[in-house]
Amino acid sequence: MILVTGGAGYIGSHTCIELARANHEFIVLDNFSNSTPAVIDRLAQIIGRPVRWHEGDIRDAAALDKIFAELSVSAVLHFAGLKAVTESIDRPIDYFDVNVHGSIALMKAMQRAGCKTLVFSSSATVYGPEQPMPVGEGAPCSVSNPYGRTKLVVEDLLYELGRADPEWRIATLRYFNPTGAHPSGLIGESPIGTPSNLMPLVCQVAAGLRPCVQIFGDDYPSPDGTGVRDFVHVMDLAEGHVAALDYLTRNQANILVNLGTGQGTSVLEVIRTFERVNGQRVPFEVVARRAADIGISYADASLARELLGWAAKRGIDDMCRDAWRWQCANRA
Repeated sequence: MILVTGGAGYIGSHTCIELARANHEFIVLDNFSNSTPAVIDRLAQIIGRPVRWHEGDIRDAAALDKIFAELSVSAVLHFAGLKAVTESIDRPIDYFDVNVHGSIALMKAMQRAGCKTLVFSSSATVYGPEQPMPVGEGAPCSVSNPYGRTKLVVEDLLYELGRADPEWRIATLRYFNPTGAHPSGLIGESPIGTPSNLMPLVCQVAAGLRPCVQIFGDDYPSPDGTGVRDFVHVMDLAEGHVAALDYLTRNQANILVNLGTGQGTSVLEVIRTFERVNGQRVPFEVVARRAADIGISYADASLARELLGWAAKRGIDDMCRDAWRWQCANRA
């Protein structure tokens, strides 16, 4: 049995589909602070069978112990956490409480249960702003916001945990810019409030829910002056997590791996591609740069190919098409 914390969230829910496709039994743990129980029903429609789930918080030691006591949990995929960079600047205590304290509570429960296989959801946010591109796992880390700091703190803890107890099998996955949705249109990215990621904002503007996309700066050293990111389809990420889990079942290891396409796409390219693929106009306006924004960032994903046999298969056209299908099915 695989425990999926935050399994009703954006990346966690898509990974549950891939776990089922790979014949892994799993249970979702989620407090639904940034998701909804309706996701569980939609997962069941996609998978074709009921989904086991428990409403709870990773900081609740008693709830964690109950799950580990009742089920034979062999591994944990840990997605649960707060994830908005801008919000983290205003709410640093909440971010450290959930992301760091919550991860520690989870690891303690795993230790008590003798479960020592963990795939951790980290982020390319931990990389410093002035890196040669593409950026590899050995690049220096330098964070400029509380969200990134919480990810790096947990990464450091996992490194020390693996060094102190070699029985642990740990995969830390730094992924770049998740986007897209499941091709069924049943699940996708559904942020509460104003989206912090580009694609949901583009979709909402195309749907007439917002007036325009704000592009923060057009004077970066890119072909069109807008920022460049490594956008990776959420289904590719989901497959990457299952590949990491399979790797840990075969290897006693503590690994840190980028998940990205290895290619950069500018903000304006995303907008133009979305318009072309979906036949929808997306108004935009250029405004001033945001503090601490990185101009260009994309992954060196060669280690993922070498260790996990994983590489992104879906392109930006697929991401735009699937994200719009999800938006059209969920306009409210």
